[in-house]
Amino acid sequence: MTVASQLDRRAVAHALEQIAELMELKGESGFRSRSFRTAARAIRSLSVDLPTALAEDTLRGVRGVGPATLHVVTELAETGRSTLLEELREQVPPGLVEMLRIPGLGVSRIRQIHDLLDIDSVPELEAAALDGRLASLPRFGVRTAENVRDGIRFLRRASTFRLAHHAADEARALAQTLLRLPDVIAVHPAGEVRRLSEVVESLVLVVVSNLPPAELLGRLRQMPGVDEVLEADERVVTVRFAGGTAARVMATPPANAGAVLVHATGNDAHVRLLEARASALGMSLTGAALWRGSTFVPTPDEAALYAALDLPWVPPEWREGTDELEAASSGTGSMLERGLLRGLLHCHTQYSDGTGTVRELAESCKALGYEYVGITDHSGAAAYAGGLTADSLLRQADEIDALNASGIGIRVLKGVEADMLQDGSLEYPPAVLDRLDFVIASVHSRFNLDRAAMTARIVAAMQNPYVTIIGHPTGRLLLQRKPYDFDLDAVLATAAERGVALEINADPHRLDLGWRHLVRARELGATVSIGADAHSVAGLENVSWGVGMARKARIEPSQVLNTRSAADFVAFARARR
Repeated sequence: MTVASQLDRRAVAHALEQIAELMELKGESGFRSRSFRTAARAIRSLSVDLPTALAEDTLRGVRGVGPATLHVVTELAETGRSTLLEELREQVPPGLVEMLRIPGLGVSRIRQIHDLLDIDSVPELEAAALDGRLASLPRFGVRTAENVRDGIRFLRRASTFRLAHHAADEARALAQTLLRLPDVIAVHPAGEVRRLSEVVESLVLVVVSNLPPAELLGRLRQMPGVDEVLEADERVVTVRFAGGTAARVMATPPANAGAVLVHATGNDAHVRLLEARASALGMSLTGAALWRGSTFVPTPDEAALYAALDLPWVPPEWREGTDELEAASSGTGSMLERGLLRGLLHCHTQYSDGTGTVRELAESCKALGYEYVGITDHSGAAAYAGGLTADSLLRQADEIDALNASGIGIRVLKGVEADMLQDGSLEYPPAVLDRLDFVIASVHSRFNLDRAAMTARIVAAMQNPYVTIIGHPTGRLLLQRKPYDFDLDAVLATAAERGVALEINADPHRLDLGWRHLVRARELGATVSIGADAHSVAGLENVSWGVGMARKARIEPSQVLNTRSAADFVAFARARR
């Protein structure tokens, strides 16, 4: 098998991004580093297999892939390595690259720290933040040094977690591997993956088999690809697989599969609620088994366990140890399904930093069964993302009008993701905004405003009659950047009062609003929208993660803006003008 046949586009995109980072840390041309970042996005968004694109020489025509980046991709395909990347790694201390992961530290500040303090590792940086050297640097100060210390703590915590979509992919792959064991009946991913947690610390799988658990786990230890057994008892083993993935595997016979799966799914607080319920009914739920006195109660599936406790089955995403038992018993709570979304929102095209055309995204959304799609490229203030001038936005609006007139079979809505400026205003005049069907207003800069200023900024944006949706409202990037500081309750209340929707940005790097904040949005009656934040046709699939966040918070379908028809969606937007 050749290197090219094993080439993974995510790994190639990661290599291109590393090259861009190292170039920036060296102080090379911003244009050159941006070209590698653009190529990384293009590679990651390819709709065809990367080895096929190389073999057929179609990669050369992909927008964003130039001669220099194509050379790197070709070298990676042929040799599995990049000479340019290796040279840059030799020239830039690895600690500087790690510093880029610290929220609030950009390239210019890291270079300043390195040049003036001769610091090239995170431990040295932490020491300088503690002893006052960092605060003494020009344009730093005590507050910045404190933020750096907080960022280092955040980085250390993030290093033990993985994003939900990555964890789900790993869990599915491991489940398929475990299913190949002889005498295995079923394998269920459990834990945080099954509860749809935004980030995942550990993988947990339940293996159902008629074999004695100890014998099954013994076979698991001998499987090809199992590198190390980290801990084990007669029913549970934690193993590390080739490639570094570790997972906790729980074995159970079919008669007890329901109780074990509930226990493995968790969380601990939910399990304690069930234990208390069992005790009140004269039973005991201990050791992942249900007992009535000394009599074992079979639970072949989860529904059997909940029924034995006189409860309806509780969806895994609700199981957080709050009021989920009451919600399930009363029949309240979201029944939102992806199929209830009539429109797909928040899509970027080649007009800004997307890879597809307006027509390509529209046709893809039609094929997925949507009635309408909202195109929202970046506004001009987002120059880093190829933001649109007013003239470009109007030209796109003309294209969309012509596409709708052609009878494409899906309604394409004219929108924009407008940068929310520091005072909450938008950069386009009313005459331009009036041409659009809706507007998403998002914060993409000045994340470090104080709490009062950031709150005032977002509230001011919601006073603008053209603003329909507040995009990714907290600004967080999971495991990369903390939310900015603002009064969330004030923003949620204003959104409910002013008739502005709050986005569930479904990009799995964001998931913003997260489910905890969505609970409060539900309580206040705020409208939410689910936006894919798709920069390619492949990105349209993000929406499933947004639906998961809404379900986890028990958001009712009627509260989700894009469960409405196109006419009702536009009416919602127009009602504020």
